[in-house]
Amino acid sequence: MHEIRIGSRESVLAIAQTRLIMDPLARAYPELSLRLVTMKTEGDLKPDLPLGSAGKAFFTGTLERALASGEIDLCVHSLKDMAETQPEDLPILAIPKRGSPWDMLVLPQDSVQDNPETNIFTALESALPIGCSSLRRHIQLQAIAPRLRSAPIRGNVPTRLSKLDNGQYGALILAAAGLERLGITRRGVRLFSLQEMIPAAGQGALAVQGRSDWGYPFLDILRDAVSEEEALAERTFIRTLGCGCSSPAAAYAQILGQEILITGMYAPMTKAEGFPFYREEISGERGHALLLAEELARRLILAATSGPNGG
Repeated sequence: MHEIRIGSRESVLAIAQTRLIMDPLARAYPELSLRLVTMKTEGDLKPDLPLGSAGKAFFTGTLERALASGEIDLCVHSLKDMAETQPEDLPILAIPKRGSPWDMLVLPQDSVQDNPETNIFTALESALPIGCSSLRRHIQLQAIAPRLRSAPIRGNVPTRLSKLDNGQYGALILAAAGLERLGITRRGVRLFSLQEMIPAAGQGALAVQGRSDWGYPFLDILRDAVSEEEALAERTFIRTLGCGCSSPAAAYAQILGQEILITGMYAPMTKAEGFPFYREEISGERGHALLLAEELARRLILAATSGPNGG
């Protein structure tokens, strides 16, 4: 078989994630010739541009164009970075077993709380701002601890941690899966619960994207049916909201036997002071997951249009 060129962003995390795809393929199919092809995306080239002003192609567009042109044969993305609707000629072909979906609060190395009973949010109220890269996280953090300040932060995970430890921020909010995949362990970390912070749709999941006119039978070993179904429900919720990147939204789906539980959050962007948001959950038969996701989105849209307050 000819060489399979697999595209990835140049960041250390993106490469580590792409290796999670390439390594099992290489073990299962030693006859395959796999080559990693890295490239800079718009998000890498514009490190000072706020994420809220960028579209979903900010981190995926360059790879998708290379895939469409035949420069590469596959590419690997963080699923949360991908648009909720993909071009028919560039489908998502495999979603492996999902990693941790949760967000994590990370403290500076030299300021770890010695007393585990100390309320970490109270302790941070008088500290430096919390480095927070998304409005979704900012809004939910404000609901937990209204007196905390947050400030945007960009850069790869090691760069963000360096800014934290150098005293530019009082803490960071990062995706737990990113630290795990980089093998980074730190004292002074705290996972947010689902009740505190709903993750981005697809957070913790990887997606392998290819061309519709190709056959990729070797990708079957990567697919995880549960992760694929959960991710599809989350993406359907976001797509039904129709907000894309214009309004913060979040979704987490969990399959339990033949049932699925979907939790969603929606914060319509208004000129009102603050960012009221609405959250709700829905459950039902696993086979009706997409219908349930659509219904949950409609409920939150109705709540946002009929009620003056959220949260």
